[in-house]
Formats: sequence, structure tokens, C-alpha cells
Amino acid sequence: TIKFECFPMGSPSVKAESNQVQHYTITIFNLALLEPCTWDLMKVFDNMSDGFVMIAFIFLFLVNSDAAQDDMVLITPQHKLILGRTKENAKSKTDWQKTDVKPFFIDAVPVTNDKFSEFVKKTRFTTEAENFKWSFVFEMFVPDSIKKDISQSVQGAEWWMPVEGAYWAHPAGPGSSTKNKLHHPAVHVSYNDAVAFCKNRGARLATEVEWEFAARGGMRDQMYPWGNAYEKNRMNIWEGKFPKENKAKDGFIGVAPVRAFQPQNSYGLYDMIGNTWEWTSTTFGTDRQTGQPQLTLRGGSYVDSVDGSFNHKADVTTRMGNTADAGSDNIGFRCAKDPSKEDLAKQEL
Repeated sequence: TIKFECFPMGSPSVKAESNQVQHYTITIFNLALLEPCTWDLMKVFDNMSDGFVMIAFIFLFLVNSDAAQDDMVLITPQHKLILGRTKENAKSKTDWQKTDVKPFFIDAVPVTNDKFSEFVKKTRFTTEAENFKWSFVFEMFVPDSIKKDISQSVQGAEWWMPVEGAYWAHPAGPGSSTKNKLHHPAVHVSYNDAVAFCKNRGARLATEVEWEFAARGGMRDQMYPWGNAYEKNRMNIWEGKFPKENKAKDGFIGVAPVRAFQPQNSYGLYDMIGNTWEWTSTTFGTDRQTGQPQLTLRGGSYVDSVDGSFNHKADVTTRMGNTADAGSDNIGFRCAKDPSKEDLAKQEL
């Protein structure tokens, strides 16, 4: 009997128990899941080498990682959503609107670079950042060799620099790469890019109502996906004096891998708040300067704060708008889709 056990923390270890048939237990730090899981494989070996055990471990790890990346969570709401309401702001107005939410699937994690790369190779898709030949990059990640040639920035948010050649595969511009960031969220992705990706998967973007219901994890009026109290090391946000110092107490200065932290709620969803903003299909308003329509983004990102003292306050109500062609190194997305009757029937079993 070979028993594989995965735990949120730990390192690979192999323990053999003395018996006529050896029993191997492998405890691993599974970066793909970061949650308890167990596999039992029945096989009899007179003598099993540690090398064979490690090969089996690596195989299961890789297979399980790929499967986990494709996971969508089916959410069947049992109550209406009051969009934007928390216990903190509940008394600010009396006309909060309750909204019905139909069952829906949503990705457990934001779409990652490896998945976006597969999409690009399959469809030869070109993102809007590539067509524009530039995108916004946070100044801390722009090399001096590139920064010296940039003369423009966003008024009032000078830390966002327009970098030529920045797009999802080169998130900080020429010389940067996603080669070692395959499980990071794909960024510099516009609303239009995100719609194209999800459509190719037979999916769509979540509505803002669906997104917030998913983020709340089935709870009502709470501030965070896990409850009402802020907890350290649950999300990737800015910690320090913005924009020059990020103390990275959560372990990350910029964008983090999608499973760097434990799931944020009881649905098993990761990165609903913090790390990268996520597109929804819901309209937001119009751009004051251009008059262009905007779409709603949710969740906040690594440049946001715990209390709103700079940028946005990162909680389940955090929202902003941007035009459909916009992109930057803190904007990503995840897909959603409608369940079939068969999906719902399985859920009821």
C-alpha cells in the first residue's frame, strides 16, 4: 500500500514501516493545491526503492497540479445577495437592494500564464497590449535602463509607467519573462482579451453579482472572504509606505502565484481579494476624460491597502471601473459559466 498525503505545510519525506510488505507514506508540500488531499494506490512490492517512490510522487504531483488548474467551483446560492453591504456600512443607507443569484461555475483561481500561453499558441491570439505595443507597469518593476527613456506617466498616479513592449509574456517589458511565473496570474489582459479567452473555453466572465457572491463564500455582510476580521497572510496587498516601500510581510512585493496563500473562503476559491484585479462583465459607468464605457473590476491588487489609506481598501466590496481595452501588471481575470441540468443534478446527489 502506498499512501500519498498532502498537507498545506511541510516538505517531502518518505517513511518505510517494517513489514513483509513495505508501506510508504509520502508527505508533500503541494504548491498546486495547498489543501489536504490523500491518494491510496494499491500495489504490492517486495522491495520498493526510494527512487521509485519519488518518481510516483512527482507524477502524482504534476498530474494533480494540472487538474487543479482546470478546476471550476459550482456555486448554488441559498440566499439573495446584498451587493456591497457589510456590517461596517450597513447603516449608511436603508435602501440596500437584494439580488437573486442563479447557480454558476467560477474558476477556483485566476487564469494563469501557463493557461493563457496555451490559449495563445492554440488560437494565435494577439492581446491589445501587444497591438498597442505598450502597457502600464508599476515603477518598482521597471528596470532603470527602460525607465530613463520614459517621459510620461499617469497624472496623480505617477508610479504607473507606460512601458513599450510590456504585455502578458513580458510583464515588466523587454527582458522580462513569465518562464518562471507559469502559475502567476496572467496580467496586462484587457476586458476584450479576457472575453476571448473565456469564450474559447466555452465560458464567460462572471457578472459583478456572481463575483461578489463567490468572494463571500456563502456568508452575508462580512468584510473578507473568510469573515469580518482582517487576518495576516491571507492575501497579497501592499505593506509599507506606498509607493516606495513594500515590506512584503506576506512574502511578496509584486504579483504572487495563484496558490501562494490558502483558499480565502469555504468555496475553496483563491485570490478573490488582493494580488490582481479581476474583470467582470458588468458595466461600471463612463470614463470622465474619454466618455468611453467602463467595465467593473473587483478584488483589488498587490498595490492596495488593508485600510484604504492609499489606493483601494482590499475587501469583498472593493471595485473600480476601466475601459474594455485597458491593461496593466495588476489586472487579471477568471472565467465563469452556467451549469447544465446534469451539473445541478449531480450537485443534489
